[in-house]
Amino acid sequence: MRKSALLALLLVSGVYSKDGSDKDLLEKARQFFSPLPKSFPSEENPITPEKVKLGRFLFFERRLSVNDMISCATCHAVEYYYASPAPKQMGALKLQPRHAPTVLNSAGQFVQHWIGNRKDVEDQALQSLTGPPALGNPSRESVEEKLKSIPAYVELFKKAFPKDKEPITAENIAKAIGAFERTLVTPSRFDEFLKGNTKALTEEEKKGLKTFIEVGCVSCHNGTLVGGTMYQKFGIYEPYWKYTKSESIDEGRYAVTKKEEDKYVFKVPPLRNVAMTPPYFHDGSVRSLEEAVWIMGKVQLGKDLSKQQVGYIVAFLKSLTGRLPEEARKPPILPP
Repeated sequence: MRKSALLALLLVSGVYSKDGSDKDLLEKARQFFSPLPKSFPSEENPITPEKVKLGRFLFFERRLSVNDMISCATCHAVEYYYASPAPKQMGALKLQPRHAPTVLNSAGQFVQHWIGNRKDVEDQALQSLTGPPALGNPSRESVEEKLKSIPAYVELFKKAFPKDKEPITAENIAKAIGAFERTLVTPSRFDEFLKGNTKALTEEEKKGLKTFIEVGCVSCHNGTLVGGTMYQKFGIYEPYWKYTKSESIDEGRYAVTKKEEDKYVFKVPPLRNVAMTPPYFHDGSVRSLEEAVWIMGKVQLGKDLSKQQVGYIVAFLKSLTGRLPEEARKPPILPP
């Protein structure tokens, strides 16, 4: 029997079906990805309802800054999926050195910041209390004293840290914010697909997933967050700034390690909610997701992706847009 006739017979009989192809794609996807957990727990900072409640207040609290003007939510705004629409966001007293990415799902990354100079979300929150590009306080003690003067916070800290003789400390501020961020998990239709519902993705999105795997994007963008698990040089095949048209050249992790091999090396960003969080790259130099995908193909994979390939990949990336937790959809009313 000729091959085409055999294929037609198999299709009619249901032995070779589109559903079978979907199952093959699902099996392949599970080799690289896994569904999001309900939260990102920490042995050092156990998540409790009291801590999360306090952390939510503090995340939106402008009085944590030296001039009472900015909060964590200034750079990671609810209306922009907890990211910033600006290439570089203004801190309390100085412009941030790099683009502020979303903090949604960020607690699941192996390090924080583009150059990995923060080990986890608690470390990030603690170090953000001081320094001009962040909240700008002259010392951690000055923040502690400010919160101690607000009766509602005195009570909230006592409930969140009942075993501490002095609950209001910079470390506990960081732990509370970290606990809140560890609950910012945004499951999407892609998670339903990974759990076995092959109908959760459209045909175009499935083609995009297949393309994403086949062209090699998964070599860096893998795991639960579709990234956030490793460092990589930005510009393996060609200098990144040749295509991003960046205003300045950032040497990446070299600023931390001073090792030549770390020049232009950055943390691979997670791609969860990427369609909702432009602009892209460490300097926010590219606003179009299609352009960002094409540039990545060029400088990271050495491939000139076709318009169709880019379209398919972007369709898949849009399936990573997740649902915000109920408590994270709007700012709280802060203590007077």
